[in-house]
Amino acid sequence: MLIRLAQPAELPYLQEIEVASGEPFRDVGMPEIADDDPMSLEALAEHEVWVAVGEQGVPLAFIAVGDVDGAKHVHQVSVHPSHARQGIGAALIEHVKRGGHAVTLTTFRDVPWNAPYYERLGFRPVTETSPGLAGIMREEASRGLDPSARVAMVLLPAQERT
Repeated sequence: MLIRLAQPAELPYLQEIEVASGEPFRDVGMPEIADDDPMSLEALAEHEVWVAVGEQGVPLAFIAVGDVDGAKHVHQVSVHPSHARQGIGAALIEHVKRGGHAVTLTTFRDVPWNAPYYERLGFRPVTETSPGLAGIMREEASRGLDPSARVAMVLLPAQERT
């Protein structure tokens, strides 16, 4: 597997990966999340987007990040279900954290492949939300995401996987 920057022509395919990766939310009683629109092509183009590609050179997963209050913030990480549980998401996060800076994200507190997964990768709940992270959480709430079901998390450069 190779991790590289996404090419503009791949962005529509990354939307397909995001839609497919949302389907498991139906199994945990969250069909509205599965039905949510993927990141727009404009939003993808505005972020730093890395893809994990397989032997055929086709993206299997992606991570879209941006700078938020001095940290790399993960706006989206999606792995196509046909390649899930192979460490690809973890490899993308590992790639992003190589710059030696903190990595933040917001996620569902109780969905097994969300906060519990990120905790296994070394992320910890944020105790004091930075202004930019607070703004992201307000925007999520404005889109109907229940703030009590969400958590902001951070992976500091010195943190290790548990």
